Amino acid sequence: MNSIALEAQSRSDFGKGASRRLRRELRVPGIVYGGNGDPVAISLEQRVITKHLENEAFYSAIIDLIIDGKKESVLLRDLQHHPYKPAVMHVDFQRVRADEEVHVHVPLHFIGEEECAGVKAGGALSKVDVEIEVACLPASLPEYIEVDVTELGLGESIHLSQVALPEGVRSIALSHGEDNDRTIVSVHVTRATAGEGEEAEGDDAAAAEGDAAE
Repeated sequence: MNSIALEAQSRSDFGKGASRRLRRELRVPGIVYGGNGDPVAISLEQRVITKHLENEAFYSAIIDLIIDGKKESVLLRDLQHHPYKPAVMHVDFQRVRADEEVHVHVPLHFIGEEECAGVKAGGALSKVDVEIEVACLPASLPEYIEVDVTELGLGESIHLSQVALPEGVRSIALSHGEDNDRTIVSVHVTRATAGEGEEAEGDDAAAAEGDAAE
């Protein structure tokens, strides 16, 4: 995964008044915590953080956060949005260490949707989960995980245990036992498909009655 760099400034002013002043300056208040360091209050450019949020990878990537020229490796942990304006109100980052596992929700990318056997047979693809929580060392953190649905037939599903995880990456849910092996994606029978089957059965029955009458 390519690293993402983000610049920030430390701040010593706190409270609602200070946060309002920052937002008037088009900056976003935030905090960095965890690891072996003390929490550090920061601010970031609203324009820059908004642009990064358009990138799916930003939500699960290891970020090089540069605070007053000093780099720290962090994960995005929380965002607060304005209730009706397209603005970020506050952001939280957690420090990570190269030798410690991180728990992250990683997006799923479904491939082969157009070629899916069940969809071609008249079914509809149902994505139950669009991300899964994984644990791994920061260096092994994937940007996304692919799930191939090409061969998925009508009425079939793919479970969490069938998702191929990269080396060094494990599922948090499955680590708690097989009872957590939930469905990730399935192809269900649509009403139109079911109707076609009933119609075909009706035609077969009518043909059988006609043969019997003859």
